[in-house]
Amino acid sequence: MYPENTPHAPAHRAVEVHHPTPYPPAAMAPAPVVPMQPGTGPSVASVVLPNGRVVTGYSLSPMQPEPLATKPPVSRAAVNVALGGVGFLAVCGGLLLLTTFITALTALVTQLIVLAAVIFGGWIAVQIFSSRGHQGGTTVNIRKATFKRNHFHG
Repeated sequence: MYPENTPHAPAHRAVEVHHPTPYPPAAMAPAPVVPMQPGTGPSVASVVLPNGRVVTGYSLSPMQPEPLATKPPVSRAAVNVALGGVGFLAVCGGLLLLTTFITALTALVTQLIVLAAVIFGGWIAVQIFSSRGHQGGTTVNIRKATFKRNHFHG
């Protein structure tokens, strides 16, 4: 890409490769052995690699998928619709009772008005047509009277 003699040419450097050096195991006291019931501890497995090394480790049990949540036999939407229907029926019953109450109250008020009119009208009729003596005024008895040209001659 760049000519060899230009100042922009990359410098050729030697590539250094580092290999990790394993540390020798430290001289430690052996770990105490804890007695275990047979079959309670995890099993240990050894695998021989193609290059001859042996790798030892605990075997892992496969992951068990979590059980799916069991669905209720009836869906929640169906339960909500049913509860809404029950509430609607309760409201309709209440409205029916309310309209029945209003109708009965209207009939009662109408009957009270008619009763008051009958009683008051009867009282007035008794006052008008009662035969309690005359209470003043002039009584005129006309027997043989003639009317001529709008004049009274007695």
